Amino acid sequence: MAERLLEVDGVSKEYRLGQLNGYTLHDDITSWFARLRGKEDPNSKIGTDYRQQNGTMLALDDVSLNVDRGDALAVIGLNGAGKSTLLKLISRITAPTKGEIRIRGRVASLLEIGTGFHQDLTGRDNIYLNGAILGMRRSEIDAKLDEIIAFSEIEKFIDTPVKRYSSGMYVKLAFAVAAHLAPDILICDEVLAVGDLAFQQKCLSKMRDVASEGRAVLYVSHNMRTVSELCNRGVYLERGRLTYDGTTERAIELYGGSGIRDLDRDLDSMPRPKLRGETMRMLRMTIRDATGIEYPMDGAMSFTLTSVAHVPDPALRVRIMVYSSMAAPIAMTQTEPFPVEAEETFSVDLRMPLDGIAPGEYAVKMSLASLTPTGKSCLYDTIVDVGHFVVTDDPARNDGFHWQERLWGNFRLQPLQIEGIRR
Repeated sequence: MAERLLEVDGVSKEYRLGQLNGYTLHDDITSWFARLRGKEDPNSKIGTDYRQQNGTMLALDDVSLNVDRGDALAVIGLNGAGKSTLLKLISRITAPTKGEIRIRGRVASLLEIGTGFHQDLTGRDNIYLNGAILGMRRSEIDAKLDEIIAFSEIEKFIDTPVKRYSSGMYVKLAFAVAAHLAPDILICDEVLAVGDLAFQQKCLSKMRDVASEGRAVLYVSHNMRTVSELCNRGVYLERGRLTYDGTTERAIELYGGSGIRDLDRDLDSMPRPKLRGETMRMLRMTIRDATGIEYPMDGAMSFTLTSVAHVPDPALRVRIMVYSSMAAPIAMTQTEPFPVEAEETFSVDLRMPLDGIAPGEYAVKMSLASLTPTGKSCLYDTIVDVGHFVVTDDPARNDGFHWQERLWGNFRLQPLQIEGIRR
């Protein structure tokens, strides 16, 4: 039986909204005194009313999981699901509101650029500082020093204060330190995305080595390709709750299909990126197909989109992007331009052919778009996750073959044409 390194038992984390959080004691005191008198906070941004920010937010809600030696665990979920909060609790950066976290062994965390580094110390000094924090002797750090410096690829700058490092140099040194100082649990958040592609592959290879050596890796990323390559287990978080703990493949499927499945979808209440949906807004999407979820190969999706325009546009378009279960974009399509008037509610009946899309599960991103005078896209409204659909496999259309998504991708080209055979 594998040795258990981490136990997260019924953990919840609640944050109070509108609390003091200044950079200095003076800022906190002046903010507190202003609120006590009912005055505007002198340290707040213009237009912020902290009197309307009372209340709490439950970032994590009764989460329980275990991690054993050799596990490479993917923590998957949409933005705001609680992934980074969970990693901060495990790293003991903050404490849980409820529940208990039990750790056996050393934990090395790579959560944000520069975390754990002293800006005025050199790269070499910070290696020793991080090793000391992990409880290592100087002789242990000395034995690994050359290997860490070589892995980081910044030998020329190792004796330069890290405050002069670029973000990429920070990440390279931080990962090299975290991975080589023999942690029992290595925690890595999205920060690897800052590094170049070659270094990312190098880091993934090192994390695989860490797991194969009998230690554990906790990995958070929105890049499902790297998650699939690295992790042998996945958990899926949704709005602070752990809804799935099992195979990496199923966790990725849940992430890719995290939108709702209803035939009549309330788009008005769905979250948007900042500043989207103000001048034009999508209100409702009604699927006109029998199932609305599963489609045969080379089928088509039919739906009606209802929206409201607060400004006129003579050439509005509906744009759809399709993402694979690995969260990679695979296709884009859009309508011909059509005019809308100000303060007009309109409905558009749409048919989206699925020709060439391979069997698998797909997520849909939808926008109301137009062109600027310079030829760039102007996105009035965007919903990142409208919903998802499945293209079912049909070996009869592939000459008896079952489609292998991992090997062949997400797009089926037309059959190869034999123009002649010479013997």
